Amino acid sequence: MEPSFWHQKWQLQQIGFHQQQVNPFLVKYWPGLAITETSNVFVPLCGKSLDMCYLAELRHGVLGCELNPLAVEQFFNENDLPCLVEQIAEHNVFCADEVRIYQGDIFTLPESLTADIGGFYDRAALIAWPEAMRQQYAVALARLIPANVSGLLITLDYPQDTLKGPPFAVSPDWVETHLAPYFTVELLECTDVLADNPRFVNKQVPWLNEAVYKLTRKA
Repeated sequence: MEPSFWHQKWQLQQIGFHQQQVNPFLVKYWPGLAITETSNVFVPLCGKSLDMCYLAELRHGVLGCELNPLAVEQFFNENDLPCLVEQIAEHNVFCADEVRIYQGDIFTLPESLTADIGGFYDRAALIAWPEAMRQQYAVALARLIPANVSGLLITLDYPQDTLKGPPFAVSPDWVETHLAPYFTVELLECTDVLADNPRFVNKQVPWLNEAVYKLTRKA
């Protein structure tokens, strides 16, 4: 996807991917990672996700990255978080309390930025990319996650020919092929969530699986 695609989505507020509540898989499985509460957590393509508020309430430092400036501004405004803004290299950085969001291209984030993170969380990043760019993102994510650091990955899988993404279908086989070279992969749960997603029902998608994985960066 070109950046203009996402900028248009946010400008028109066509943001069906934004969840109005904290993701249940995050609440259920994050404690099992046993990440120290004061550790920094990396959230790629974070949008204005309320999941960041949940992580901050656990006393993690949240380090997000988001392409669109409107998404970042809405996050801080809607959560009544006055923020300071500065520019570091080519990214605008929005800071408030435990949350720090780098607004700009994730592919140009320096590795030094995430060198001290204790965990990471990807709910809507991997599934936002079409196939070719998804492989590039997998490499970028591996570059940004230090050795032995664990996190959660949440994916959606469905018959891709029944609906034009995003979100794009990411199968267990794809995860194994493209992420297992860099991460130890553990499937924690997979469930059919079709009934909870009217867009997919209306398009007569036969099934929609949401899966959560624990990923641990290999040394």
